[in-house]
Amino acid sequence: MTLVQLRALLAVARYNGFTAAAHALRSSQTTLTTQIQALEEEHGVELFHRRGRRIELTDVGVEFLQIARRMVSLEDDARLLLEDSGALRRGSLRLGAVSPYHVIEMIEAFHKTFPDVHLSMKLGNSETVLQDIDDYACEVGILAKSVADERYHMRPYATYPVIAFVHRNHRLAGSTSLSLEALAKERLLMRESGSTTRRALEGGFARLGLVPNVAMEVGSREAVREGVARELGVGTVSMSEYVPDERLRPLRIEGDPVATHIHVCCLRERRRSRTIAAFLDAVERIRPAEHAPDVRRATSDFP
Repeated sequence: MTLVQLRALLAVARYNGFTAAAHALRSSQTTLTTQIQALEEEHGVELFHRRGRRIELTDVGVEFLQIARRMVSLEDDARLLLEDSGALRRGSLRLGAVSPYHVIEMIEAFHKTFPDVHLSMKLGNSETVLQDIDDYACEVGILAKSVADERYHMRPYATYPVIAFVHRNHRLAGSTSLSLEALAKERLLMRESGSTTRRALEGGFARLGLVPNVAMEVGSREAVREGVARELGVGTVSMSEYVPDERLRPLRIEGDPVATHIHVCCLRERRRSRTIAAFLDAVERIRPAEHAPDVRRATSDFP
């Protein structure tokens, strides 16, 4: 058994096929097939069911995949330990985030101390970021929710109220706030089902027995903003992610009944990795007091 074979297994399982895995690894399909077959033959097991072009992990394959992930992770940690030379003068860290608004200030804090560590960032909703952490596609995630799962090490960062925003010509544009009941009656442009903002809003509506008037489901906060700018409906967003725009007017939801909670997350088994631990320490240094922002500074459009 070799680390090359284990990485081949992880790639085939992640991309659900030899061709896609070979492309991702910049290898050949024949090479990957040979590596998997050698692993199976060496131990007399079948790791994948092969049904034409479709593959599926066997029961043994599912169990072994978890072990293989830990083994590859340990190899990565060992390599990073040697490369970092005890001072993080080298290395890399991959981040997944629900939006750039929180992660950029975290990157800035980390970069001040470790300017030579290469950072990369991938954006997605919380479900996507968690999947990338599980798949070892990123080391640290910045999420808009907490996850009660022992596999993850979670740290709270900040809490932000969800606000509404309308076109400047909307009848509510002259107001500074509206009730959750009033919001439910508006034509809402809602994020996709994996969005934490949407889940938080739906929870707030449900607590009051409200059925929102969802006019359209939109796949990104930028698309929601443009939809509101074209007067297609009313948008909602975490206050920290609201971008002032002359075409739009923000509205607080009375009493701030709906909020998003930013958390920093990594696999529990990897939280002591030197690079990950250093990033978590940097985040801790800049974390807002009591995990709450100065809401008046979140957007200059509010009085």
